[in-house]
Formats: sequence, C-alpha cells, structure tokens
Amino acid sequence: MPKPVREPIQVYLTPAERAELDRAARELGVSRSEALRRGIEAVTGTANGGALRDLAAAGYVTPPAVGPGAPPPSVPVAPLETLLAELADDRGRP
Repeated sequence: MPKPVREPIQVYLTPAERAELDRAARELGVSRSEALRRGIEAVTGTANGGALRDLAAAGYVTPPAVGPGAPPPSVPVAPLETLLAELADDRGRP
C-alpha cells in the first residue's frame, strides 16, 4: 500500500499556542504534526463521522465567513453550559 502524500505547511503560533501544542502532543504521546492532524480531525469531524457537518446541516452552526453577530432567526441556540453538559453525558462523564 503506498504511503499517503503529505504536503508541508507553515503555521505561525504565539508562545502560548506553541506551549499548548507541545502539551497536547506530550499528553497524547505523538509528534506536534500528529497532534495538529488530530486537532483538524476533531474540528472537522472526520474522525467521528462528521459531527460538525451534521450540526451545520441542521443549521446549528454557520460558516466562519458569516462572522459574529446575532444568531439566524428561527434557529434555537442552546447555552454553552447546556451543550457542555450534554457532551459530558454523551462521553459518560459526570
């Protein structure tokens, strides 16, 4: 099986972002590159069946190009605390 082709990319991080990346990589036991790949998977939902895409399709999130502002009309928006509690329940945490 051929190795997947990878493309180099350059990212500028603040010292705090670099420290957070190093911490995450250390905790996961992976390289910085792998930590970034996993972060991309987590954000895009590719590792878990497209959860973010499902939320976008349902109208709960909007593309970043829309920018900050009032939520679209007729779209319910749950408080962050509620979303975090549901996430903890889904993950089986108290």
